[in-house]
Amino acid sequence: MAQVAGPTAALAGVPAGLQAQGVWAGRRQLFIRFAAEAETATMYTADALANELRRSTARSAYHSISIAGRDPLANMEYLCAAFDKFSTELPVMLDCDGQRPEEIAELKGFVTLTQVTLSGPMVEAQNERAFESIEIAAKAKMEHALVVCVDERTTDAHVLRVVEQAHAASGSTVVVVHPSAGTPVDRDRRWTTLFERAAALHGDVRLALKLPPPTGMR
Repeated sequence: MAQVAGPTAALAGVPAGLQAQGVWAGRRQLFIRFAAEAETATMYTADALANELRRSTARSAYHSISIAGRDPLANMEYLCAAFDKFSTELPVMLDCDGQRPEEIAELKGFVTLTQVTLSGPMVEAQNERAFESIEIAAKAKMEHALVVCVDERTTDAHVLRVVEQAHAASGSTVVVVHPSAGTPVDRDRRWTTLFERAAALHGDVRLALKLPPPTGMR
């Protein structure tokens, strides 16, 4: 009888690198990167991914594993199948946009940290599903974080509203705010004033610079 192939996914590789942003910025990670439309993709079966993770973690040291790239939560069956075949003591981070909250609890068996990233126009929009994702991760007993990547369109009011919503979702959320590249944080008192106000809304709000590519990855 012919064997039935397991789930497959289009990955932009399983590279090693330094996390660019968020709670574990600067940490050396092994990345499971789901390919975007413009990227060169390779089809991996769940078995092939599990074998690659096993080989990579055996021959080099990492802080953690990052599940990232384009819409990783669209590949639930695939991720569960791969991690069912690969066990590790390394913490695993899910980096997503929070638009599939109903999938997050299914990953609690192997995901340590759920990091929801909002950038550009997503910061200004109403993001009920992103905050629902944080709430579900908290209820699933995962570590959880919100990363806010601001640009020139993002006002202080937008940032404060997002911080307030993150706090409402879970008082344990780590909120990391990244200014856009080239922002003169060393000469602009905007950030001092903004974070004074943000700290009054939530207990763990951090300002940090992103690691630019190619050093920083996500």
